[in-house]
Amino acid sequence: MGSERFAKSVVIMSAFAFAASAPAQSSQRAAFEATLAAHDSATEALRSWCEARGIASPAQIVARPVAGSPGKPPKGLRALLGVGPREPLGYRHVELTCGARVLSSAHNWYVPGRLGPEMNAALATTEVPFGRIAGPLNYRREPLEILARPPRGCPANTISAHRALLRLPDGRPLAYVLECYTAENLK
Repeated sequence: MGSERFAKSVVIMSAFAFAASAPAQSSQRAAFEATLAAHDSATEALRSWCEARGIASPAQIVARPVAGSPGKPPKGLRALLGVGPREPLGYRHVELTCGARVLSSAHNWYVPGRLGPEMNAALATTEVPFGRIAGPLNYRREPLEILARPPRGCPANTISAHRALLRLPDGRPLAYVLECYTAENLK
């Protein structure tokens, strides 16, 4: 089994442990976590989930900006992203919606210098999700952790929280994300 596949298996097994806290919904949560693990893009995973569950038609994911300061970046963020102290970092906090439902609150710290000018402009001015904008770069998602408890900054109805690193094909980190998935996914 390749290391990437092994990492996804670990994420799925962790998801089962996280889901065990609510037995009535544990199979739905496990299916949801498996959908997330099967995609390199959380945006695509949510679109697929939204479509399969009939949450909205068409199953389109929109990134609604959340106002406010990013606060302190996570400890060790620059080292994790492989950037020096002077290289600019971008931050985007959005709610990913499908129809009227907020499926995720996502905090995304990224390296603007590893995106093209058009991509940076789209991130600053549109409601297009990061995954769709950066998709042409063929990044891959590297799961870091499914958190046992939703951290500060996640909505109260968070059912699952993930930390992940998005890597370019050459191995350079593109973005660090904290994703807070809501109970709206299971309705």
